[in-house]
Amino acid sequence: MPFQLSTDEQIRAFIDKHRVLLAKEREADIERTSLLLTKCPPSLLEQKGLALGGLGVSNVTVGLGGKTLVELERSTAYSTTPLFPPHTFRPGDLARIEEHASTARKPSKAKKGAEEKVSKGTEGVVYKVSDTRIVIAVDPSESSSDDLDLPERCRLVKLANSVTFDRMDKTLDQLEKITIGTKDSGDKYLPELTQLIRVLLGISEVSKRIPVKDIVFFDETLNPSQREAVKFAMESPEVACIHGPPGTGKTHTLIEIIRQLTAVTEANPKPLRLLVCGASNLSVDNILERLLALPAPATGERLKVTRVGHPARVMANQGIIDSTLEVKAGATDQAALARDVKNELEAAMDVLAGKGKGAKGKAPRGLERKKMWEEVRALRKEYRQREGGVVQSVLSESQVVLATCHTAGSRQLRNQEFDVLIIDEATQALEAVCWIPVFKAKKLILAGDPKQLPPTILSADKHEKKSSSSVKQPKPAQKAKKEAKGMTKKEEAKPAEEPSEDVDAVGSDSSESSSDEDEEEEEVEAPKKSAKPPSKPNSKTKKQVTRTLRPPRSLETTLFDRMERLYGPDIKRMLNVQYRMHAQIASFPCKVMYQSKLTSHESVATHLMQDLPNAQAESEEDEKELLGTPVVFYDTAGCEYFERVEDDASGDEGSRCNENEAMVVKRCIDQLAGVGVLPSQIAIITPYQAQVSLLTTLLRPTYGLELEIGTVDGMQGREKDAVIISLVRSNDKREVGFLKDKRRLNVAMTRAKRLLCVVGDSSTVQHGSPFLKKWMSWLENNADVRYGGLD
Repeated sequence: MPFQLSTDEQIRAFIDKHRVLLAKEREADIERTSLLLTKCPPSLLEQKGLALGGLGVSNVTVGLGGKTLVELERSTAYSTTPLFPPHTFRPGDLARIEEHASTARKPSKAKKGAEEKVSKGTEGVVYKVSDTRIVIAVDPSESSSDDLDLPERCRLVKLANSVTFDRMDKTLDQLEKITIGTKDSGDKYLPELTQLIRVLLGISEVSKRIPVKDIVFFDETLNPSQREAVKFAMESPEVACIHGPPGTGKTHTLIEIIRQLTAVTEANPKPLRLLVCGASNLSVDNILERLLALPAPATGERLKVTRVGHPARVMANQGIIDSTLEVKAGATDQAALARDVKNELEAAMDVLAGKGKGAKGKAPRGLERKKMWEEVRALRKEYRQREGGVVQSVLSESQVVLATCHTAGSRQLRNQEFDVLIIDEATQALEAVCWIPVFKAKKLILAGDPKQLPPTILSADKHEKKSSSSVKQPKPAQKAKKEAKGMTKKEEAKPAEEPSEDVDAVGSDSSESSSDEDEEEEEVEAPKKSAKPPSKPNSKTKKQVTRTLRPPRSLETTLFDRMERLYGPDIKRMLNVQYRMHAQIASFPCKVMYQSKLTSHESVATHLMQDLPNAQAESEEDEKELLGTPVVFYDTAGCEYFERVEDDASGDEGSRCNENEAMVVKRCIDQLAGVGVLPSQIAIITPYQAQVSLLTTLLRPTYGLELEIGTVDGMQGREKDAVIISLVRSNDKREVGFLKDKRRLNVAMTRAKRLLCVVGDSSTVQHGSPFLKKWMSWLENNADVRYGGLD
């Protein structure tokens, strides 16, 4: 396929479409939160975990960046226990401190302005969370009043987080300024137009690889595909993509790449400075944990690594916490001067709160209070300057800096430059968020699996998905459908336009899911197509397609996806040996999702539950049935175990659950526990949150927290010896909802190491999509199929 360099018009269209899609996503996020906040009473908000009531301010201190840290806890005057009820507040969430709903009064005319100020509340970011205390970081603007007039009894409400969207919008603005040279480009922090950026946008073609010889691998256990990926990443001047299917050692490979690029060797004469990012805090901490566990080199010091981000967001691992920027900055000699200023600042804040020496519980008023706030502003400014110097000193000494893609745009990393950027879980990150760290590096290594879960998109248009799936029908079926329904000319024109977009999608404008479906149907229809004359059906679809930059059709199209479509398969290397699943568990995803390119390592190819030391059955029958079978399918077809839709007071469509199917799952768990399998060795995965809640209620009292029960999204990147999948869907209409998403199911079926147990209604599920039909057929032929009825 010919490659066409991008024009200014194409770049502008690409950026503008991203802005439109991000604006829709922001609106969807705000709408979902505001709908809950306006329609739900306070008690329901607390029930949903979106609010915490009956709180009191226990302390106000100063944190990193001069932020005011407001510590909240449950007041014993209003609560029987200091422990928080279940909630969804996590570090980094946007929240508002407002007056407790039950104490709100109708304002009198004289106090109306003051009351409105209190009811509006104080917004901040969740900084730390424990069982009894939650800390909110408030970042007061220099231009506004710093006077935090917090109510005596307050509640905390979760808000839509616009910070990430603001940062992505700013990044797109900068990208437009440096590539097209738009007006008002006098930004002193404007990044340079590097060769990397030119390649990512198709302004320049990707450069030829620079051969690297005599690579001596630190980890001698790497398999040939992992070694090739390391070599490929080192040789690529601008971009390298590493495709890591489930269990293939993607993180293992990234650690070797980091070691090779930061060490002085014949293959790498100059040590490089790296920025390592990820779509989630968990992925970043996973890499950091492995880097800290590396053995000390025989010559030279250990690798200097620093983790940027909220300390409360990182793993509760002492080594990781000690590697955070906040802890490292606090341990330097220069930090002592900053601490002195911080102590003065906190003392002034205490006086303002009526806690200072001699204050006798009374806060200063009038001019005295105004003067003190001016002093606080001056101290905060000085503290930021001193602290900024300490932070820059720590970062400049760090050879590897780790952060999420979003955090890479923080003030601490503003002037930092790196030789190489590595983004893990790149296929789960929005492209716009990946551009934030891209501006700081000269070379990019993307790692991920486009066949697993894409980024979560709230604004996905379901109607558009339905229309696109109908387009994929074979043309004769479409024609028959038109004749049967008597479509108008306007309706007929719509499907005719869509396929041309699909043909042009090589550039970037179709989501991974649609391209997957196309591949799948090609495989199903291949024998039929070969029997037909090639000229007629191919006259339209096989027109010459040019690879060039195109606007994305959906935010699900990631930077990893787009690079592969723009530059072809040569831009990536795939890891092809998996070290997790029994060969039979791996066989279906390997064939359908990875074109049979994935093989199982001999160490896992035949391992079963019976090989676990704690699993022992009393009879040979139980040994084979419960511990000696890798794939089991409990088929509930014909049992009439119909799903139920749970009502949702927030106005959502409602989640689904299936009580009878949950009982089948319970029976399966009981049987495994009966032969010695530990709850910690089992995970239950289901697509629906309502089914998670039902299973939790059913199984937690017996098996405790060690038995993991969750949705597919929460299990990506995880593994368990035994995995039970509850498919839930069973209905007369044969509707399967988002079970159609093959990537979601790919994640679910590739978490199991020794036993995969599927519970579902084949008569409903097989009609959902060609992929589901194949899977049901494969289970029927390869699994131990058992009757799912309850005796």
